Amino acid sequence: MKLNEHLQIVGNNVILVPYESKHVEKYHRWMQSEELQQLTASEPLTLDQEYQMQQSWRNDEDKCTFLVLDRERFEQTRDEIEALVGDTNIFIQSSTEPDAEPSDRLLGEIEIMIAEPSARGKRFGWEATLLMLLFGVEHLHLQQYIAITKDTNERAMRMFERMQFRETKRTPVFREVSFGRPVEEDWIAWLRRAVGSYTIAPYPKEENIL
Repeated sequence: MKLNEHLQIVGNNVILVPYESKHVEKYHRWMQSEELQQLTASEPLTLDQEYQMQQSWRNDEDKCTFLVLDRERFEQTRDEIEALVGDTNIFIQSSTEPDAEPSDRLLGEIEIMIAEPSARGKRFGWEATLLMLLFGVEHLHLQQYIAITKDTNERAMRMFERMQFRETKRTPVFREVSFGRPVEEDWIAWLRRAVGSYTIAPYPKEENIL
């Protein structure tokens, strides 16, 4: 998505940055992991295919992605590749509700992946997801969210429940659980309180500096 290609979101513990070609090799190494392939329902890609996928995320208007940096590590090293720990995505689609009004039809499927094992359990996924949900509300004007996770991913299921999503469907054949959440004013207020302070700033193209 072109909308976020020049933006970064700076939170308390994470920084969300656009997915650029310089990140592809590390991302590709992550996705050779069978564990991550299973958790994300992904097929392994060649490096060339991964570069093509990066361009798709950059250009397709129904996809919005940010990569997740460990803010402390980045501020120590000034190296995005070193600080890169995961990604968060929104797939934009029409609402599946048959009686949805046109203004209420934008639905986003939210995804989060913390790929670096050493970065798990530090609430990076929690903060990155909250920031992405707010970005979707405030900049993509989404009216509904869904989240789909493997039924073995207890951590993800607990996280979405804490974020006030409600389980809507189980698909045993794919071992998936779906969650839904309408965008409402009280929930937006909760998101803002949960995130705390954050800034949206221009993303520097030439140097890895804030």
